[in-house]
Amino acid sequence: MSNDDDSIPVNVISENETISEEKDNNNEEISLELLQNSLNEEKQKSQDLENKLKHAIADYQNLSKKTQSDIENGINNKISQFMLEFLNIYDDFKRAKEAFSKNDENTKGLDSIVKNMDSLLAKYSVAPIDALGEIFDPNLHEAISIVNDPKLDDNTIVKEIRKGYISQNRVIRPSLVEISKKHGEIKND
Repeated sequence: MSNDDDSIPVNVISENETISEEKDNNNEEISLELLQNSLNEEKQKSQDLENKLKHAIADYQNLSKKTQSDIENGINNKISQFMLEFLNIYDDFKRAKEAFSKNDENTKGLDSIVKNMDSLLAKYSVAPIDALGEIFDPNLHEAISIVNDPKLDDNTIVKEIRKGYISQNRVIRPSLVEISKKHGEIKND
C-alpha cells in the first residue's frame, strides 16, 4: 500500500471540519448568549444602584431641609420668647412715661429709653398689631369684654387694652381688646 492509504479520505475531513465549525458556532452562540445575559444583569444592577442612590440623595436633601427648618424654628421661638418678656418691660416703661407725663414730670430720659426700645423692636422685625377700629380677628386679637354699640358693626374693636405684636409673620402676643355688639344680650362667661 501506498502512503495514500494512510491518509484520511477527503470527505471525512470535510465532515470533521463541518462538525467542528458547528461546535464553534454553538459555543459562540452560547458565549454570546451568556455575555448578553451577563450584560443585562449588570445593567439591572446598575439601574437598581442608581435608583438607590437617587433615593439616598433625596432622603439627604429632605433631612437637610427639615434640619434647617427645625433650626430656624428653634431660633425664632427663642427670639419670640425673649421678645415677649422684653415687651412686658417695654409696656412698663411706656406706662411710666404716661404717668410722669400726666403729672407734668420731665420724661426726657424715659423718652430716650422708649425710643431705643422701639429701634430694637424694629431691628428684629417686631411690629405692633393695629387693632383699634378694626374687625376682631381671633388670630390677632383676644377679646376680653363686649360693649353694646348700635352705631358700630358687630365685632368692631372699640378699645385696645394691651398692644399685640407680630414677629417673623407670627403673633407673639395677641392684642387684648374690647369689641362691640349692635344689640342683644351680652353674655358674660
